[in-house]
Amino acid sequence: MENINFQRRKLITSGLVALGASCLPSLSFAALIKDKPRELNLNNLHTGEILQSQYFDGKNYQSSELMKLNHICRDFRQNEMIEMDKHLFDQITAIQKIIGSKGQVQIISGYRSPITNQMLNGKSSGVAKKSQHMLGKAIDFRLEGVPLVDVRKAALSLKAGGVGYYPKSDFLHIDTAQFRSWG
Repeated sequence: MENINFQRRKLITSGLVALGASCLPSLSFAALIKDKPRELNLNNLHTGEILQSQYFDGKNYQSSELMKLNHICRDFRQNEMIEMDKHLFDQITAIQKIIGSKGQVQIISGYRSPITNQMLNGKSSGVAKKSQHMLGKAIDFRLEGVPLVDVRKAALSLKAGGVGYYPKSDFLHIDTAQFRSWG
């Protein structure tokens, strides 16, 4: 009986340790940018638009700045905009903080309408049919002057969502779904 209780306690303790460890990456991600103003310097490579935005003032997200971010990340092919997941911008901010870069974020693809996603899926096997881009929860980008492999390492260290590595096309995909990686 005592052996069963000991085994049960050991199992529960192991489970709690595993649960706590799984929370640590999120805590470290949040700690990187917590209570600090967050700024991004963005360039949409398809439209040529440039935006310098302080979208978080240290306490609150700035709705007018988030609208500007939504606009620059719009589907330029259809000229459609969606509310982007603000945590994507937080991920980019954290990636830049890890790397020590304040350079320009060069947007390859933000929001994709279903029409655009279907068209791109027909041209490339690398485009998911149910892409997170269609939900405003993904962005493809690179950081000016930073080797893509370094951006990938920083993104993976966050364990904050999907990380797709496309070195031949020179961009990184991040999203706010569950942590996974490819490429």
